Amino acid sequence: MSDHHGKFVWYELMTSNIKAAAGFYTGVIGWTAKDSNIPGMDYTMFNAGEAGVGGVMALPQMLVDMKVPPHWIGYIAVDDVDVYAKKITDAGGVIHKAPDDIPGVGRFAVAADPQGASFSIFKAAEGMQAPEIPPNANGHVGWRELYAGDLDTAFAFYSGLFGWTKGEAFDMGPMGVYQLFAWHGAPVGGMMTKPSSVLHAVWGYYFTVDSIGKAAERAKAAGGQVINGPMQVPGDSWVVQCVDPQGAMFSMTSGQK
Repeated sequence: MSDHHGKFVWYELMTSNIKAAAGFYTGVIGWTAKDSNIPGMDYTMFNAGEAGVGGVMALPQMLVDMKVPPHWIGYIAVDDVDVYAKKITDAGGVIHKAPDDIPGVGRFAVAADPQGASFSIFKAAEGMQAPEIPPNANGHVGWRELYAGDLDTAFAFYSGLFGWTKGEAFDMGPMGVYQLFAWHGAPVGGMMTKPSSVLHAVWGYYFTVDSIGKAAERAKAAGGQVINGPMQVPGDSWVVQCVDPQGAMFSMTSGQK
């Protein structure tokens, strides 16, 4: 397997208003936004400094018709998109969008795990590999979190596909176990069986910011909502969970209160 197989490499916001969403996140997270110049696509890129972090596009009409709200989706690198699309279905997952090319960028497919949490798989075109970013760099994703339909079956699904391994596990009493997962030995996220208040299995992403309190205030001032936190979590990080003005959930993390 390649060095990048199983690594989250891109994050994409599907929203009802590209321009408004781009304005919100540049102000709150500190990204810059620029048009992707991909022919035939209205796609805005988010950069942290010189490095690309993600992009924003219109929520496809099919999802609008299905009443799917705006949301973030993560892209996981694989060695071969077509091979892993089949592996996903063989393991009980679903392919929502069959493997397709983004000219000059790479090949991707949109999938969901057996409990319905969506993610994408991706292989970059030759010469398009993303630069290595130090952990916890401002503007980049510092943590990934799955509210799983069922922790044990979800972990088996993802570890079988992407080689993720178990890190520390935290017993949270009535809320169940919060299981860290590691990529190449380093913890990069966590997963737990979703609480009943969360209707669907879903992935969430934590963007690293300068100060959790200041970022939460920026989000509220720009029309977002804070739904949980700010609070301190193991490892002395601070987190806050939010909803942007278009209704997409996102989170932020920082070493600074």
